[in-house]
Amino acid sequence: MLTLLHLLSAVALLVWGTHIVRTGIMRVYGARLRQVLSSSVEKKPMAFMAGIGVTALVQSSNATAMLVTSFVSQGLVALTPALVIILGADVGTALMARVLTFDLSWLSPLLIFIGVCLFLGRKQARIGQIGRVFIGLGLILLALELIVAAAAPITQANGVKVLFSSLTGDVVLDSLTGALFAIISYSSLAAVLLTATLTATDVISFKVALCLVIGANLGSGILAMINASGQNAEGKRVALGSLLFKLIGCVVVLPVISLLADLLDRLPVSAAELVIYFHVFYNLIRCLVLVPFAGPMARLCTQWIGDTPASELGVRPRHLDVSALDTPALALANASRETLRMGDVVESMLLLHHEVLHGQPNKDREVRRLDDDVDVLYTAIKLYLAQMPKEDLDEPDSRRWAEIIEMALNLEQAGDIIERMTGDIAAKSLATRRAFSPEGLQELDTLHEQLVSNLRLGLSVFLSGDITSARRLRRAKHRFRITDRRYAHAHVDRLHQQNVQSLETSSLHLGLLGDMKRVNSLFCSVAYNALELEEEDADDLDDRRKTPKIV
Repeated sequence: MLTLLHLLSAVALLVWGTHIVRTGIMRVYGARLRQVLSSSVEKKPMAFMAGIGVTALVQSSNATAMLVTSFVSQGLVALTPALVIILGADVGTALMARVLTFDLSWLSPLLIFIGVCLFLGRKQARIGQIGRVFIGLGLILLALELIVAAAAPITQANGVKVLFSSLTGDVVLDSLTGALFAIISYSSLAAVLLTATLTATDVISFKVALCLVIGANLGSGILAMINASGQNAEGKRVALGSLLFKLIGCVVVLPVISLLADLLDRLPVSAAELVIYFHVFYNLIRCLVLVPFAGPMARLCTQWIGDTPASELGVRPRHLDVSALDTPALALANASRETLRMGDVVESMLLLHHEVLHGQPNKDREVRRLDDDVDVLYTAIKLYLAQMPKEDLDEPDSRRWAEIIEMALNLEQAGDIIERMTGDIAAKSLATRRAFSPEGLQELDTLHEQLVSNLRLGLSVFLSGDITSARRLRRAKHRFRITDRRYAHAHVDRLHQQNVQSLETSSLHLGLLGDMKRVNSLFCSVAYNALELEEEDADDLDDRRKTPKIV
């Protein structure tokens, strides 16, 4: 039992090391990797090589598949070149399996030592993330040593022999077991390396090992389908195409696997190395043969997974790419874009509110629907940012993270207030046939125009952080408050003059003035973040100037 636990912990360490390398590479070079993928789609050879290169860096074809799927979901990459990149990723992960089986035991402690020194010294800087990559590579090599050491006593365990004795003849069962290995370890690379180790210790036969390798490739395709389950139709097509390509390889090779095992077994190479070489050449030949069929496969996937009708979609986030979470700058940019989209929905609510104010009660229902959309986007942005490791963010990224959360919260609260304002107008004015006075209606229109203008300016400040625009927004807030107070006094004057319309709508009118002032404050609060940052920079500059120079 203890031996099995050691083996499982070694496999877990291998998976964790792969994860650390992938996240470290994505945080340092994530934006560049995305640029490489998105710019290598014009020609199939370039797309194929891009898939190999990116997978070699991030140590996982699954991670590359997630990147490509997100690109296709956002309409940045067409389906055909995306499938070619996926084929290249399969070759890349096979090549990495070959590299990781070399005798690099001396390198493991060196990489871990250097990585820890770099990471602890400058954790949030680029060099710290490179140290994180070194730690991951060291853990991968260490995990491979531990797997070999833990697998050796397994051959003496009767229970384990009985367990693997079922993998002796049924190629379908053996392949499904390999797929299960890949799914459990969340990596076909880890499954193949474990298979090679089990073959070297004679726990499984060579033929079973080949079936497990083919099944591990199929398992990575199933993982891609699982990861794409939350994507739109375009993203699901990429995962389906990848799975079908791997399924074709299984169908072609499994019937002749016994013949291949006999031929390969005659080569003067150890069984473990033969497993790795088979993995490399199986993926290389399969992918090169299938590259010309990427176009037909794309058309087939499009036929099988149709576009979702727009009426059934409802609002959903467009820019919150989960695969970008390992690259904080990209993740924050995605969250900013979604927040701007949220601002556009709030602006639509304001425009519909103006129509209700002018006697169109049927627009009230649409305002409520848009407020539900705002709530959905706010929840998605909040949960997306919550997945980011905030402790790994540097100071500018941490500040931007807080700005996005605050802006999204302000827009969500503004949407709630606008919905309530519109409902009050429909219920207390239009339904009861009580109209605002011409002067009061003109005042509300003026405030509404200023609200729309301040919202647009606030979104601009949120996006650019421009100090001049922030000062304009702060002045606009003060002007709005002065205008709002003057209109409140003017309304009281009309009450003093016994204006019948003002008397009938007094409570509603004053309530709207208060609500509009609160909405304006929510729109303009972003200005103070930019101005506070400018003041902090100015204080730092003054401190540096006051510090005496030592000669």
